[in-house]
Amino acid sequence: MSATKPNKLSAADVSSVLQRCSLPPEAQELIANQSDLMGIVQSLTNAGLLIEATRVFAHALPKREAVWWACMCATHTPAAQISAEDMKMRELAETWVRQQSDEIRRAGMEEAKRTGFKSPESWAAVAAFWSGDSVTPLNTPPIPAPPHLTGVAVAGAVALASVRGEPSRQRQRLALFLQSAHDIANGGPGRLPVEAA
Repeated sequence: MSATKPNKLSAADVSSVLQRCSLPPEAQELIANQSDLMGIVQSLTNAGLLIEATRVFAHALPKREAVWWACMCATHTPAAQISAEDMKMRELAETWVRQQSDEIRRAGMEEAKRTGFKSPESWAAVAAFWSGDSVTPLNTPPIPAPPHLTGVAVAGAVALASVRGEPSRQRQRLALFLQSAHDIANGGPGRLPVEAA
């Protein structure tokens, strides 16, 4: 009998992840007796419940990897002419993944607030902010964000990226996003090419 290869989802608590995902009844029924997150994602994917499968990844990946995944999905489906603000927010989120700087994550959140939380890039920046040690203003007692909020922001970024510009491509995009998440979960970079026009 071969041992299951450990991956980035190994430390995630399955019941906590599923509680945070808010899966619809049909998805809950499908995975009712499963306890392996990769198996759960595969079952949802096989049943065509792709957005639900992305939600599981958003809440199951470690925070840094989840933020990175949001950035990769946003990179795949850029707006026809991506704004300087969106580019800046994605760059800040990607930089936070590499450095976990408080200054960087706060700058990303400020930019997301200023631009109205309208893009996948803004939600990647919010995910980075919610992944830090505190959501309170500087020089005040630190209070971390509730643990589920990073996953909520990542799931939002992925969902927005899947319908940006051409909603008819959503299923095709979600399939690629899930491949990216699998790669990240297994220690890869999860990079996606920019979508062809």
